[in-house]
Amino acid sequence: MAFCLIIVSGCAVGPDYRRPETKAPSNWDGQNVVAPANPSKTTINPVELVEWWTAFNDPTLSSLVEAAVRANLDVRLAEARIRQARAARWVAGAPLWPQADATVLYDRSHTPSAAVSTAGGGLAVSGPGSSTGGAPPFRELFQAGLDASWELDVFGGTRRNLEAAGADLRAAVEDRRDVLVIMMGDVGTNYINLRGFQKQIQIARENLKAQKHNADIIQKRHDAGFVGGLDVANAKAQVATTESTIPLFESSARAAIYSLGVLLGREPAALEKDLAKAAPIPPIPPEIPVGLPSELLRRRPDIRRAEAQIHAATARIGVATADLFPRFFITGSFGVTTSDVTKIGSLANNKFWSFGPSVTWPIFAGGRIYWNIKIQDALQEQALLTYEKTVLTALKDVETALVAYAKQQETRKSLSEAVVENRKAVDLATQLYMAGKSDFLNVLIAQRSLFTSEDALARSTTALDTNLIALYKALGGGWENEGAAPEAGQAKK
Repeated sequence: MAFCLIIVSGCAVGPDYRRPETKAPSNWDGQNVVAPANPSKTTINPVELVEWWTAFNDPTLSSLVEAAVRANLDVRLAEARIRQARAARWVAGAPLWPQADATVLYDRSHTPSAAVSTAGGGLAVSGPGSSTGGAPPFRELFQAGLDASWELDVFGGTRRNLEAAGADLRAAVEDRRDVLVIMMGDVGTNYINLRGFQKQIQIARENLKAQKHNADIIQKRHDAGFVGGLDVANAKAQVATTESTIPLFESSARAAIYSLGVLLGREPAALEKDLAKAAPIPPIPPEIPVGLPSELLRRRPDIRRAEAQIHAATARIGVATADLFPRFFITGSFGVTTSDVTKIGSLANNKFWSFGPSVTWPIFAGGRIYWNIKIQDALQEQALLTYEKTVLTALKDVETALVAYAKQQETRKSLSEAVVENRKAVDLATQLYMAGKSDFLNVLIAQRSLFTSEDALARSTTALDTNLIALYKALGGGWENEGAAPEAGQAKK
């Protein structure tokens, strides 16, 4: 037994896995575009992104994210894949243990009556159910036994397969985390878009109210003979144009609600009653810690998943290589057999057993083993290239999100100033027109510019929040770096 344990614990063929070395930049290039005067900026402080949605200080957003973690169908599907991978790892390790099969056989066969003789030195045995008087006799056989075998994993093929299955499990865990990151980002983005559309509806209605008021005044002045019909037509056209934008915003808001319902694993309209009431666009936090690029390699779950896939592919080279070598087995069997079921209790003379080693070695397989090793080599190379591409894509995602977030702050600041000045222009143009010192075209231009700038400001505020969510998403925020994956995802609370 000690000899067997020594053999089983021997070295495994094939390459050992080594973590790929990837050089990350020392700093983020995207941070160079952040002006110190910006009201919100990124920092190199240690990143804390487990519950990034709480930075918006919006209870509704927090409740939606936490509900999605519990009920989202993609997350539940990823958790099912974890359970599948965990079971597959047990299956891969099963051959390391002795295997045993129990068999029970009962056979009843006809024998021609002419064969019931002493010919050939044999004698047909008639069981208790046989008949006489010319009926053909029959033969009975009862056998019960236990067959056992144990493959000694001398060259480590089974251990490499178990190693690959363990890496597959880690990849499934990281896949669930990646699904969490994407799903939480989608919930946040759809929620922010909903509040943005509601803000745009509010702006359109406020401008529409002011434009209708002006159109009524113009109509009265026209009825009194102070202005011509052109001013009336222009005022009514302005009202109709602004009014036409509201249904589009309402449609987009409803679509965002439907998307949130599906993300929470519910019917599309399930959240309509809860989210239909308008609420402000959540404000951004004063600072965003992004950490160093080197931290991203350990933070992003898609990078960690790609790394686990390299490990699995490397181990499977060993599985394929082990087929070049002989396989050693220890086999044995024990049982009882009888040709007369009435004497089944007398087992002393009916026992059989066997025990001994066996070896199998594929001498010729038509090149199957050699080319299978080449296949696994190519799969490992693909996994390495996929990992490198994943790292580069992750770095690009963060850089892009940093620049977009910084530049959107500048855009929003300029639009805020434009809104203030356009409001002044509307007041001044209206006063001059009512005093007869300017024509109505200047009022129309000022009103149109105000509506456009206010709508653009709402869009920019929405984009600023969604760009921040994209940054959190690119940094891999939304999961806790725990030792083991839970069976059911729960956001940290």
